[in-house]
Amino acid sequence: MTNSFLTRLQAGEVLVADGATGTNLQLVGLPPGTAPEEWVFDQPDRILALQRSFVEAGSDLILTCTFGGTRLRLKESQYANRAAELNRRAVELAREAAGDRALVGGSIGPTGQLLKPFGPLEYPAAVAAYAEQAQALSEGGVDVLVIETHFALEEAQAAVEGARQVTTPPLVVSFAYDRGLRTMMGVKPTQVAEKFKALDVAAIGANCGTTLENMEKIVQEYAAANSGLFIWAKPNAGLPTVEAATGRSVYHVTPEQMGEFAKRIVALGARIVGGCCGSSPAHVKAIAQAVKG
Repeated sequence: MTNSFLTRLQAGEVLVADGATGTNLQLVGLPPGTAPEEWVFDQPDRILALQRSFVEAGSDLILTCTFGGTRLRLKESQYANRAAELNRRAVELAREAAGDRALVGGSIGPTGQLLKPFGPLEYPAAVAAYAEQAQALSEGGVDVLVIETHFALEEAQAAVEGARQVTTPPLVVSFAYDRGLRTMMGVKPTQVAEKFKALDVAAIGANCGTTLENMEKIVQEYAAANSGLFIWAKPNAGLPTVEAATGRSVYHVTPEQMGEFAKRIVALGARIVGGCCGSSPAHVKAIAQAVKG
């Protein structure tokens, strides 16, 4: 892309991100309990098809299938010793899908372990794992690194520190507020704004979480913090219900509702908007139509 992530935001553009990876791959056969990252090698055509569908729907930015791509998170996977290779391959797929029509964000999720004193993970080990993943994503050629679905300030800080040790792309830090207006570790949007405005990041925000109504309040809180950082928002398509017969999670927010919601949060200050769990290409198309006119 000739226009970078930051250049476009600084020019006043609202960027449309993609929708869900995991829930959409489950619809085309990803077995329950299987990490989507395994399909980077095992079923690359299905990842490519999904990412292409988001670009066709109007995404300005798509994420790599690397949410669980740290060596620590892959430790139980058959690809545990191929973390760097997996991340680079995931960027290749996303780049192929994006062509010259969309930016590529490198997805960096939590390690799956809690940092001490709440869990066994040492801070330096977390930094090292994130540095390895960020370096591989950067070598692959991402436009931005997206540290997403985090819930603890210290682990997100470790991800930022690891990334900045080895890479230079812009950073987004996005938290998952699954306890209403707080994360599972009690973190509030104002704390995220305060913490990361002092670090080298371009945007802060929220993804996943609970209801659209709560996401709206979270965006308001981020905006009120006046951090000077761009605001990222990728809500779930509402709270799911579970089908008794299949055990499958079903999300009930329609594409039209998601589009109307996107307009509201852009008016509140969000500058990168998309969808998380349950958000299909149809949801992304509705968002794009709503915020791009």
